[in-house]
Amino acid sequence: MTQFDRRNITMMMDFYEMTMANGYFQDHDKDVQVAFDVFYRANPDKGGFAIFAGLEQVIEYVENMKFSEEDVEYFRQQHMFSEEFLNYLADFHFTGDIYAMPEGTIMYPNEPCITVVAPLIDAQLVETAILAQVNHQSLIATKARRIVKAANGRAVSDFGARRAHNMDAATYGARAAYIGGVVGTATVSAGQMFNIPISGTMAHSWVMFYGDEYTAFKKYAETYPDATVLLVDTYDVIHSGIPNAIKVAHEILEPMGKRLKGIRIDSGDLAYLSKRVRKMLDAAGLEDCKIVVSNSLDEFTVASLLSQGACIDSFGIGERLITAKSEPVFGAVYKLAAVGENGEFVPRIKVSENVEKITNPGLKDLYRIYNADGNAVADMLAVCGEPVDVSTSFRYVDPQKPWKNRTFENCTLRNLRKLYVRQGKSVEKLPTLDEIRDYVKEQLENEIWEEEQRFENPHRHYLDMTPDYYELKMELLSKTREEHA
Repeated sequence: MTQFDRRNITMMMDFYEMTMANGYFQDHDKDVQVAFDVFYRANPDKGGFAIFAGLEQVIEYVENMKFSEEDVEYFRQQHMFSEEFLNYLADFHFTGDIYAMPEGTIMYPNEPCITVVAPLIDAQLVETAILAQVNHQSLIATKARRIVKAANGRAVSDFGARRAHNMDAATYGARAAYIGGVVGTATVSAGQMFNIPISGTMAHSWVMFYGDEYTAFKKYAETYPDATVLLVDTYDVIHSGIPNAIKVAHEILEPMGKRLKGIRIDSGDLAYLSKRVRKMLDAAGLEDCKIVVSNSLDEFTVASLLSQGACIDSFGIGERLITAKSEPVFGAVYKLAAVGENGEFVPRIKVSENVEKITNPGLKDLYRIYNADGNAVADMLAVCGEPVDVSTSFRYVDPQKPWKNRTFENCTLRNLRKLYVRQGKSVEKLPTLDEIRDYVKEQLENEIWEEEQRFENPHRHYLDMTPDYYELKMELLSKTREEHA
């Protein structure tokens, strides 16, 4: 098999999912209904929030799950599975339900962004694929948003394909970066698949091939007179690149009635160079020529450049966006929350010596609470179906300080999740990528406190609980500890 062969990504799983599925099949437990939650424990880069991304690909995955004859034969060759189980796989398709936040929702640690309610084997087999999509795209979308915020209104583009972990990571990373707010990508596959605006001009090899810089710039301007952006740092930005770019603007483009759209700097002291370059361009009557910079940038270098008065109109971000270099792992997990018994879902809880690894059990509702000004003051877990009214005075529990008497007053709420897949089929019209991107922007501008969006020591968004849900968790913790003492 080569990378050009048609792939069945159903097989993108950890082997333990198959060994457990076979065990459940042999024990006649395959049809027991269970619920698994997807959540994460810490925001990337010690930030104040994360962006939920990858849901569209999760839904595509579960709707198209199937094992081919070749897949089944591969498992047969492992000599670990019964023929009955292998025959079951040959006819398998996902039959469960998926509840999720809308893609692009601002989310916080320990709250379920996805809940899978399905027969036991179905729920187990989708674990790795769901986590792979959510972990990757949520990480890149969150990183992209940090960089876009640092750029303070200046355009940010994804230049990262060649630094991505592989070709899928480049393509889906560009999708996630667009959700996070970048204006476009240099990755053609992402542009084709997701209708993301694409852009690109030249590499240093173009300039080096033609021998002298002026000829290289001249040929590019003649070929693309309506979109001439010249890379000016192949030899010397100040003494060669910019003088030759100005010469091409006057001698080649202006006689055609065209303007030099921009120049790009990919090395050196970008703050110093951009200020020198701006003065040179303005003095040559090219006040409208944009300055684009690239070269291992992230939110911290972008913010630093602007604080130094750098004259930069647009940023091209590569490796530190597409790999989220400072935070290589998002850390979402997939944990059992409830098991169907006698027609009811019985909560399950994972207990750990590490307090942060104790799970929130059972089927649950997740609400976002808003004050009278429309600001999101907290999120809150409730027992599934529990009536909640925060319009007057509603007592809640802060699980980190449960002894304090706390209430929401004159607030509104929004249920953050809805049903996207019923019995294996999509039941919700999915938004366009532009709609997802706009949803992120709208939340951050109108709902989420600016204090939560700081890079350093952001305000912590509270995940509270209704008294009934808190009591459910405490009772289950106490019971579990007694049983395993």
